[in-house]
Amino acid sequence: MDNIIGTSPVIAVLRAADASDYAPVVETLINNQVTTIELTLTTPRTLELLPELMAQFQDRAHIGVGTVLNAQDAETALSAGAKFIIAPNFNAEVLKVAGERYIPGVFSPTEVATAIGAGCKAVKIFPAQTVGAGYLKHLRGPFPGLQAIPSGGVDLEQAKAWRKAGSPAVSVGGPLLGDVFSTQDYDALARRTRQFVEDLGA
Repeated sequence: MDNIIGTSPVIAVLRAADASDYAPVVETLINNQVTTIELTLTTPRTLELLPELMAQFQDRAHIGVGTVLNAQDAETALSAGAKFIIAPNFNAEVLKVAGERYIPGVFSPTEVATAIGAGCKAVKIFPAQTVGAGYLKHLRGPFPGLQAIPSGGVDLEQAKAWRKAGSPAVSVGGPLLGDVFSTQDYDALARRTRQFVEDLGA
């Protein structure tokens, strides 16, 4: 898994009004030991500014692109240096482009089986808040060793539960980022980040 998502147990999921808002937030996260960053395509200009962001942070962070729904966007992201591709669903065409760097969203056992059977090394359980960390234990009955990353409504307490259940990492958006993109309160973000890192044993 390290070669896909890096070594941080927290994947910070960034959604902003514009990709030009990313840099100071990424800087704050890195400085407080969250080094795996997912930049989502729901943020305008993410692909346009990705080469610039990779040049700025690639030596200190493991940056990937999320909400990737088609092969063209996956190819553009990878060409710009993205380390991984994350989606809310499974798409065979995206898998062809991204290979082992593709982490599709799944929910049901059938979707897990489809993704694993197609060659995915890890999956994203989405929306994770709906089922809770106990779901991973059940899934690992028929799918031993399943590498599953929860995403969607995961706060600090839920993150700890998923990690205890065996998730290699947790995807966290709002509970970690808060309103930093509107307030530019990077000190508050730094405090929340340190709390996540401390509590999850990063």
